[in-house]
Amino acid sequence: MLLCQIAKLRGARVLGTVSTREKAALARGAGADEVILYTEQDFETEVKRLTSGAGCRCLRLRRKTTFEKGLSCLVPRGMMVLYGQSSGPVGPFDPQVLSQMGSLFLTRPSLTHYIATRAELLARAGDVLGWIKSGTLTLRIERELPLAQAAEAHRLLEGRKTTGKVLLIP
Repeated sequence: MLLCQIAKLRGARVLGTVSTREKAALARGAGADEVILYTEQDFETEVKRLTSGAGCRCLRLRRKTTFEKGLSCLVPRGMMVLYGQSSGPVGPFDPQVLSQMGSLFLTRPSLTHYIATRAELLARAGDVLGWIKSGTLTLRIERELPLAQAAEAHRLLEGRKTTGKVLLIP
């Protein structure tokens, strides 16, 4: 939901994919222009329909099960960003596929590479925390658990039982 809001701040048209109607309402509330229920609709078909066959310039995926379809949703020179691994890591694939499908870009970012210097950390944190402070970005806190229940927090996250942040309280 944070990424959806930030993409909207940057002027993007946002197509969201969710597994439930409840999550669809949350995605719309976060600014998604269109929401695809991938448990009821083929997201590749819907992306093509919603973009008049053009596809997306950038696609963010968290599930290995949608990797191949995701690639076919991209425009030439489009970028797929992989983060999270709610259904496990993407398996090996031939990088030549990226060329064959339109000189696509694929990245698996790590936060540490984007805040490698103190200046980067301060700039990025300043943007996000400034947006939260001003109300431009809404942070959804789903629940707070005592630190002693950290294992339960991990089970909730791994089981995809959360739609917001889970805070561990010391």
